[in-house]
Amino acid sequence: MEGLLGKLDALNYEELLDKHNMKKVCRHYFVSNSHLSSNPGEQFYMFTIIAAWLINVAGRPFTEPREHDEPNATVSNILAELRAFGVKVDFPPSKLKTGSGEHVCLVLDRLADEALKRRNFSFKRPDYPSETAEEESMLEDDAEVTLSTAEEEILVSTSQRKMLTVYFNEPELSSKPEEILEATVDAAEWNLEVERVIPHLKVTIRNDNKDWRVHLEQMHQYQDKIDSLFKESKSYMDKLQEDIGKTQEKVSSREKYINNQLELPVQEYRSAQAKLSEAKERYQQASGGVTERSRVLAEISEELDKVKQEMEEKGSRMSDAAPVVKINQSLTKLKQEIVQIDLRIGVVEHTLLQAKLKEKSNMTRDMHATNIPEPTAGPFA
Repeated sequence: MEGLLGKLDALNYEELLDKHNMKKVCRHYFVSNSHLSSNPGEQFYMFTIIAAWLINVAGRPFTEPREHDEPNATVSNILAELRAFGVKVDFPPSKLKTGSGEHVCLVLDRLADEALKRRNFSFKRPDYPSETAEEESMLEDDAEVTLSTAEEEILVSTSQRKMLTVYFNEPELSSKPEEILEATVDAAEWNLEVERVIPHLKVTIRNDNKDWRVHLEQMHQYQDKIDSLFKESKSYMDKLQEDIGKTQEKVSSREKYINNQLELPVQEYRSAQAKLSEAKERYQQASGGVTERSRVLAEISEELDKVKQEMEEKGSRMSDAAPVVKINQSLTKLKQEIVQIDLRIGVVEHTLLQAKLKEKSNMTRDMHATNIPEPTAGPFA
């Protein structure tokens, strides 16, 4: 997470936060921990806007998501852009909906790398000054202060102090001839003072755990221990390898024997499986025919129910007396109408007969009238 924050700072992501009036992200912001108070909705929104901003910085157009957008669609779009950069995504999109956790940091880190590549920005490794062997030996020599060196330094400082004291207290010293100065210090007191001062003058260098020289001896010890253990364990491992090889040979021979013994049953089993498949296929076909016949039977049963219902309705109607009365009344009425019609037919026949007779008599009279002979004329007429 600290590396991600460094990349975001290099990309100047504070402008994005100022635009949305949001606080700067701390190094524990996207950490998923039950002991830290967090707001999943705010974390997810922060993740989406930072991811969208990084995608745009990396050179791909991406619409900035809003707070009320569909989370699944937003996450899918971000992962699609991440795949477009060539990053392999081997986790479900639901891992990003919480707004925190390892996968959120991973997505932001990969997008930040792509944005830095777009801006041609790269982090350089720190340059540590290398120490030569001479400098190391000088440091080690300076770190050791012996008793003789301390005594020499104290003697020099004391003589210089005495010379200064003589110079300031005796103004006419320069006019006197040079004399050899003799020490007036008691040797026993001097040794006591030296023993008292030496512990304070001792210089110690603190061990740096990052220095390889501190661990060199320990590394040699570990190497020797590893060599000794390797010699002991090598024989056991060789024996174990030999046992494993023998066991594998036994298993292989047993497997071949079992395969030979089970070859015939396996063939029978395969033929039985083939027959079973054929029987299942025939059963499915028969089941299809039964289904079709069942459907036809259901239709016929439905029609039969309708016919029964109609017969019941007609039977109920026939058992009712009202229709019979109506039929009798209709028959009586029909008989009356038949009598009237017969009477009318008789009248019409009589009238027609009279007309025919009258017409016949007229025709007869006309015929007689036309057949009367005319008076004959004489031969000389």
